[in-house]
Amino acid sequence: MSSFRYALPCAAIIPLIGIFYANRPTDSAVAGPTVPVMNRTTIDGTTVNIGTGKLTVIALTGTTCPVAKRYGPTLASLEKTYAAKGVQFVYVNPTESETAAEMRSAKTRLGLKGAYIHDKTKEVAKTLEATTTTEVFLLNAQRQVIYRGAVDDQYGLTYSKAQPTNKYLARAIDSALKNSAPAVAKTAAPGCALDLSDVQPLQKPVTYHNRISRIIQENCLPCHRPGGVGPFTLDTFTKVKDRAAMIKQVVNNKQMPPWFAADAKPSKWKNDRSLSEADKRDLLAWIDAKTPLGDAKEAPAPAKFNPDWQIGKPDEIYQLPKPIAIKADGFMEYQNVIVPLNSATERWVKAIEIIPTARQVVHHILVFVVPKGQRTGGRASENVEGLNGYFAIYVPGNSSIIYPDGLAKQIPANSDLRFQIHYTPNGEATTDQSKIGFVYSATPPKHEVRTAGVANVLINIPPGADNHKEVAAVTVPTDVEILSFLPHMHVRGKACRYDVVSPGGKRETLLDVPRYDFNWQLSYEYAQWKKLEKGQKIEFSVWFDNSDKNPANPDPTKRVRWGDQTYDEMHLGYVEYIVPGATPGADTPGIGTGRRRADAGVIDRTFARLDRNNDGFVVAAEAGSVWDQIKSADLNGDGKVSLEEAKKAFGG
Repeated sequence: MSSFRYALPCAAIIPLIGIFYANRPTDSAVAGPTVPVMNRTTIDGTTVNIGTGKLTVIALTGTTCPVAKRYGPTLASLEKTYAAKGVQFVYVNPTESETAAEMRSAKTRLGLKGAYIHDKTKEVAKTLEATTTTEVFLLNAQRQVIYRGAVDDQYGLTYSKAQPTNKYLARAIDSALKNSAPAVAKTAAPGCALDLSDVQPLQKPVTYHNRISRIIQENCLPCHRPGGVGPFTLDTFTKVKDRAAMIKQVVNNKQMPPWFAADAKPSKWKNDRSLSEADKRDLLAWIDAKTPLGDAKEAPAPAKFNPDWQIGKPDEIYQLPKPIAIKADGFMEYQNVIVPLNSATERWVKAIEIIPTARQVVHHILVFVVPKGQRTGGRASENVEGLNGYFAIYVPGNSSIIYPDGLAKQIPANSDLRFQIHYTPNGEATTDQSKIGFVYSATPPKHEVRTAGVANVLINIPPGADNHKEVAAVTVPTDVEILSFLPHMHVRGKACRYDVVSPGGKRETLLDVPRYDFNWQLSYEYAQWKKLEKGQKIEFSVWFDNSDKNPANPDPTKRVRWGDQTYDEMHLGYVEYIVPGATPGADTPGIGTGRRRADAGVIDRTFARLDRNNDGFVVAAEAGSVWDQIKSADLNGDGKVSLEEAKKAFGG
């Protein structure tokens, strides 16, 4: 991922409303909607006031849904563990056809002690905006939803694992008992889908205090708060009211919150930041109703944000050796800075966070692990490193990651870090000295996290083309599990799609981004990792708009090829994955690459396409703009690159 730049800085391209949401900080007290007081009768004939504990778990369940039945023993075990710590458990069965006798039998068999409610009218489920019969909700003492989603990732409609990999609910409760927000606040909940379209929720008229303030806390304040990266703050009623018309516009246009994957219900993305239909409906209705304030007694607790590290206290912090001066206007080329690690031993990193000291002028940062002493622009060019993946990334909305237990990234012994930083001057000169923090795993993980790029460096976009398609593909050499995707193009990027194609020709769409936005380099993280088999092919298709109808297009009369600058283009689909069974740290095959370098097949194919006269060499006239990416492989300085030189420079 090279320069995202043309004559104007990217900050000038991003509208004022362009930074509206980022990942929820791990240690913030941001809460979701408040569940109203609900006094309900249980199947045993008693009355329960839902949400009276210091923490309350509301668990959707059922006696006939296969996934809900599998989760019965898990919920019983969790109740036994946490009820003694003051956590209230309430079970809500929204299936009208199931009988009280069946529910009493299940409750007795599982040994459930919490209240069990038959929600025949589905009013409770609708009020919670529940989506499946296995969804759980964790409420704090103010009945605010602080976690919703799956109990864990052990069971689904089409899978059943021996043990869960991610214990979402247990970890959320543990965090809440320590007065911290869950690291994961929302997931999909595989189970039997609920149709609540005709059900009326238990809800008061919408006001700022009883509803909108919580939507703003969850979706806007991580950026639009004092000290955040947003261009203005939304931390008071007056400020939200002042921006109401703008909020309505960007929500209706689906510009905010920034999330560009095609709609899927339920969402398969762990970090889906789109507004729920209920949140969108209530927010727009509140604006149309002239922004009523409501009763301050119904207001949530103020959101608290950790001003420091969202991954917790890092084991080590590395910072740029000296501040970089950012000029007031114009644009700046990429800054490439080596940061020594000074370690003779390998380390495994399970949490990573990048913090700029001048967030307002940092568009993105990529961090690569390079051999100790490697200079920037050396034999393995920086752009080829970008093709093969990255170690860490900072972009608006994507600055930290905490890997689940058993997963980590490796920093080999005798390595350094290379920071590639894209600054966007904003009218005021300043300095930046960005830093990165690591939390280490004491032992090698079960799985090594790898990142690869599926790229087509030979893109050729005709002048004026408004929907030009290019495709890159790579065959999976071994069974893998996909963790996430991060597509990257420049300002002509219009849409993109990842597909998997089986040897027999069967095609499945993995990620569809029908409206790509260059200003937001988003990662799309699977809630349930996607398994791909050896021999399947990943296709990354991109559509480019090089016409005068594209307002961000710097020159619609130009034929556009691969290049560093934003007036050039890129076609690069990052894939984060693991190889089950592979020894962490071993140089085993991966998607399109070795562990860190391009494999021989990729080099052979690319070289053959560039060597247009088939003389065994690639020269600048043949490679065009790609020459800047490969000329470092001209090891003997004769002005041309042989296949042998390419493999020495870029191979394993």
